[in-house]
Amino acid sequence: MAKAEPFRSAEEAWIWTMSALVARHEGARIVAGAGSKQRPCEPDDVVKCLDRLYRQRRIDLVHARIMRLWGERGMAPDPRQLSERNDWRIWNEAMQRLDWPLRMKGIVAGETPLGGMAEVVELAARSAVGGGV
Repeated sequence: MAKAEPFRSAEEAWIWTMSALVARHEGARIVAGAGSKQRPCEPDDVVKCLDRLYRQRRIDLVHARIMRLWGERGMAPDPRQLSERNDWRIWNEAMQRLDWPLRMKGIVAGETPLGGMAEVVELAARSAVGGGV
């Protein structure tokens, strides 16, 4: 049996989940291990993580609406398109919040996206600029 391959990002996991849910809605039967890649979860596992974030009030209905809309399209909004910029901001916020629970369950692996929220500063450079620490 092939080893399960985790997703590279929450976005990839979500788009896969949505394509599986759309296929299920259209009558397909979702069977574990039948896809082109063995995945470490079922689509419902990703939905459960989203539901937990919703119950914790970390994700709200606006996030869920944007995730459903773009997930059904099979792509993320493009921040370079003026008409998609606000959707991208909400999408990105939702993906950042979904990333951690998916990583804890082994559904997502790889580098943790920083999303521009953090900067690594060497102590020597910081003390020279900031006046010493």
